Amino acid sequence: MEPVIPAPVIPKGLSLTYRAFLYKISYEGLRNAYSVGSFVVICLFVAVVLLMLCNFLIDISCRKKPDRKRVTNAAPPKRSQIVYSSMLPPREDFVLMDTDVAMKPNDTQKPRQLEEGIPAPQGKCALWDRADSLLLRLRLDRCTVVMSFRRGVVRQSKFRHVFAQAWKAEQCLDDIRVTRVTWDGQLCVANPKFVAVITEAGGGGAFLVVPLTKTGRVDQSTPTVCGHAGPVLDIQWCPHDDNIIASASEDCTVKIWHIPDGGLTAPMTEATVTLEGHSKRVGILAWHPTALNILLTAGCDNVLCIWDVGTGELVYELSDVHPDQIYSVSWNREGSVICTTCKDKALRVIDPRRGTVLKVREKAHEGARPMRGVFLSDGKILTTGFSRMSERQLALWDTKDVSEPMAVQEIDASNGVLLPFYDPDTSMVYLCGKGDCTIRYFEVTNESPYVHFLSLYSGKEPQRGAGFLSKRGVDVNKCEIARFYKLHDRKVEPISMTVPRKSDLFQGDLYPDTAGLEPALLAEDWIAGQDAPPILVSMSGAYNIPASKYNTLRGRPKLLPQSNSATCISSNTTTALSTNTAGRQTESERTLQGQSRKDLEGGTERTRKEDKQLADILTEIRALRALVLAQGHRIDALERQLARIDDGDV
Repeated sequence: MEPVIPAPVIPKGLSLTYRAFLYKISYEGLRNAYSVGSFVVICLFVAVVLLMLCNFLIDISCRKKPDRKRVTNAAPPKRSQIVYSSMLPPREDFVLMDTDVAMKPNDTQKPRQLEEGIPAPQGKCALWDRADSLLLRLRLDRCTVVMSFRRGVVRQSKFRHVFAQAWKAEQCLDDIRVTRVTWDGQLCVANPKFVAVITEAGGGGAFLVVPLTKTGRVDQSTPTVCGHAGPVLDIQWCPHDDNIIASASEDCTVKIWHIPDGGLTAPMTEATVTLEGHSKRVGILAWHPTALNILLTAGCDNVLCIWDVGTGELVYELSDVHPDQIYSVSWNREGSVICTTCKDKALRVIDPRRGTVLKVREKAHEGARPMRGVFLSDGKILTTGFSRMSERQLALWDTKDVSEPMAVQEIDASNGVLLPFYDPDTSMVYLCGKGDCTIRYFEVTNESPYVHFLSLYSGKEPQRGAGFLSKRGVDVNKCEIARFYKLHDRKVEPISMTVPRKSDLFQGDLYPDTAGLEPALLAEDWIAGQDAPPILVSMSGAYNIPASKYNTLRGRPKLLPQSNSATCISSNTTTALSTNTAGRQTESERTLQGQSRKDLEGGTERTRKEDKQLADILTEIRALRALVLAQGHRIDALERQLARIDDGDV
């Protein structure tokens, strides 16, 4: 496109011919000037492109090609010392060796050496553990550390992928008037039979008890337990009888109730046992984990009382241990000592039978708000509280030395009290904050940092309280390891904690033996000074074998010749029996037996040869079932061994 050239300015007063000549030469000059300018711009652009291309070629030609020669001997050295780069922390159980020299870093930024005389790793390196297992590889490319992690580097845990899921709306309990009393309790408890919720009641205290299987709307006319003269502050199910529940109230009494199977049919006002010994309201209940009928109560009179519920007698009274209000009480696993948290910010470990304080930690949490403590199965104590800046904290303490915590984690800056729920079978701790919408869960291990955050569940509505279901009540078939009952203003919402598994078999590694209903001691035995761990029961009894969907014999099979009948039946039943492992009759065996009885009763004729073949088939099915069961036990043992190896126990 031709450039637009302005008309030249010709001075006036000149002749017409001279003026035409000046106009022509001026126009040609401007036109030539525009052409020269375009040419200069194009030349500069080409020069820049050529210069960049030359620099690129020079850079490629000057680069040094890496040496791809590998070292054949890749065995890790025998020493436990590390030669590490600046990106790796020192560890005594790791060994870093140079296996492939690829590139040398710049002289100005060399990797750090652990001690003089040991060469720094250059190029590609490998990290080994003492078991001669390759953990990761390193590649040093111009002082850039590229790390490729292997399985052994990340902490292995079978609970890393635990996820929480709320139940559907039709499976919740609706239209429940949850109490509005100002008390930092859980307000809800659950066991394999019932769910109990402290409700709002006029002129006294009451709590609702419904079967665990009940769902939907709870009618206002549903009978409640309403024998207290003041609001109910705490309720706890007996660990040795699913029909016994204790309640504490502002009327300074503790009552023991017996709930009939199936729930209440009429309001319950008369308690089985009434315990009177506190001068102020009672807000804490704690059943003994192994001794029958031993109940601990704590009130706002700063007194701890231990009762024999069977006789209604006050066994021990600790009135001079706590100078201020008691926030929480927890038994250890054997029931020999208790840990308490108090308003004076102290954590105490107490022998209740002697009435002595074994350990005390002043200012376990420096915040002024309430804190909670719970005993773990290995004797450690986990506490929740607030820091000096009102941040919520989680701390782990060793009862042998409570001078310093083993671990402290900052949670958030909310002001709701954190309620800890501990599962001794999985060593998991769940934190439910009053007024929060989340449930956080952690795993406690023997390796630093001891308390490992797993994940959290976040809901839409804040929680007034939460109930933790006993381990005997979880759904083993769905790999459910825990269940909460979250309290809303007028609703109870179940939340399941599930470990995703593909197999339909019983997951023995998720469900170790748990504490059963049978007490390990009687009340008089514990009072005499005896201690015993809880009696454990297997969770496999709650597992229901799923029905076989493959190669199931729906009717009487066609009898084949003796030569190939065993082979055909064996090939068909092996697949069916592989999905049905425990000691129950398979559907094929039941079908064959039912058909055999039907034929005999109907008077049909059958030769002895056919009867013998049918008996042989049933015998072979029983043998195959026994074989599959034995292999299942072997697989469970190998999976447990593999889990211990992954966790680093072996």
